[in-house]
Amino acid sequence: MVKAATRASVWLEDKTRRGGRGGQPSGLDRERITEVTVRLLDAEGLAKFSMRRLAAELNVTAMSVYWYVDTKDDLLELALDSVYGELRLPDPGADEDWRDQLRTLAREYRALLVRHPWTSPLAGTYLNIGPNSLAFSRVVQRVIRRTGLPAHGVTGAISAVFQFVYGYGTIEGHFFARVQDTGMTPDAYFQNAMTTVSETPSTAEVIEEAKDIMAARGGDTVEEMLERDFVFALDLLVAGIEAMVERSG
Repeated sequence: MVKAATRASVWLEDKTRRGGRGGQPSGLDRERITEVTVRLLDAEGLAKFSMRRLAAELNVTAMSVYWYVDTKDDLLELALDSVYGELRLPDPGADEDWRDQLRTLAREYRALLVRHPWTSPLAGTYLNIGPNSLAFSRVVQRVIRRTGLPAHGVTGAISAVFQFVYGYGTIEGHFFARVQDTGMTPDAYFQNAMTTVSETPSTAEVIEEAKDIMAARGGDTVEEMLERDFVFALDLLVAGIEAMVERSG
């Protein structure tokens, strides 16, 4: 027997097949199931999510959910694209500097990753070809095209900016999730961690060497420090794009 090929994405499924199923449980649809999935992922995280847990939240049996999605992966992919719909996208055709639009896109993406920490592993797992994800990708591409970079440099520039944002937002989101688990404030958690590593022989030397950098960094709170580093790093990337445009003539 030949094994059936694995479907690459829920967005590539045969829509007529699902629409033909009869006897679906009343009061449910994909939108409702996806909405509750996002809420559970926000509250409990990816590791604790299960179809059984979702069914309990919906007050139905687990089999009822499978009337609307074939697998847990399908549902997670739907949830991922759903939150991409929260992104506020600039109009690439508007009379606005590409630098401002690029910064807006970077900030929106960073905020999404921090607000929904479970999105970062999923974004690296699925094809990201849902309608909201594609809308984001299209605007990013159009804004980068406006920079004046040659066509062969567009994807590299997108990677430089948005893989940086992906990494920054992922670490930031995981930091705040870890802080929340401790019941401490971000500033108290940070100070406690810095005190601990400063007093531990194996790490104290590195911390001592970095004191002047930390002092110059500025910021009285964790939020301020994270914001200043993000802004400066993004400015470096924008300056790099400008330099490459000038180099290309």
